[in-house]
Amino acid sequence: MSAADWTAVVPVKRLSAAKSRLRGAVPAAWHEELALAMVRDTVTAIAGCEQVGDVVVVTDDPAVAAAVAALGARVVGDVGGGLNEAFRFGTEVVVGTHRRRVALAGDLPALRPDELGAALLAAGDTRGFVVDAAGSGTVLLTVGRGGALDPRFGTGSAAAHAGSGATALAGDWPGLRQDVDTAADLRTVLELGAGDHTCALLHDLGLSGCGSSRVPAGPPR
Repeated sequence: MSAADWTAVVPVKRLSAAKSRLRGAVPAAWHEELALAMVRDTVTAIAGCEQVGDVVVVTDDPAVAAAVAALGARVVGDVGGGLNEAFRFGTEVVVGTHRRRVALAGDLPALRPDELGAALLAAGDTRGFVVDAAGSGTVLLTVGRGGALDPRFGTGSAAAHAGSGATALAGDWPGLRQDVDTAADLRTVLELGAGDHTCALLHDLGLSGCGSSRVPAGPPR
């Protein structure tokens, strides 16, 4: 068995519709750039995890597709039907059930590869999930070879996944647990240590929390 025997699947909605509760955290002209920077940091961390051999991003947004392809991810179009359908399509149609698969949120800019690796080692071949920092959502859902992911993402997803028989994975993984829905979440991410793309964009905007050694981001598209 190869060490890198997991395939990660990350659905990403169109940037114009992404992160509505986060609007106002940065100037409006930069909102989509912030959403994209967080996706890039998430995919970079996933790809850097030694347990992950392949990253699949399900999206219909051309800017997202180009950015994650440049990071080495496979891109497939969204078939519609919402977040859970995108997870099912990615993990069962695109990847197939012959591999271990991990479904991840696309807004984890403080994720570290070793955190993800530890969670995957804890999951093994089980269907397991990681609860978000707020305690009610899900940032990660795993399934072993031959199994169905059965995603229940959305409001109250942690309870929904537990109720469906998935095992809650325990570990001190602050970057993995911290998704970003609000300005307060973004501040927490900066305290944990945002990834290079998110930090570069915020530094370019003159916002506090990012080191001056970060390379400034380019202007909005």
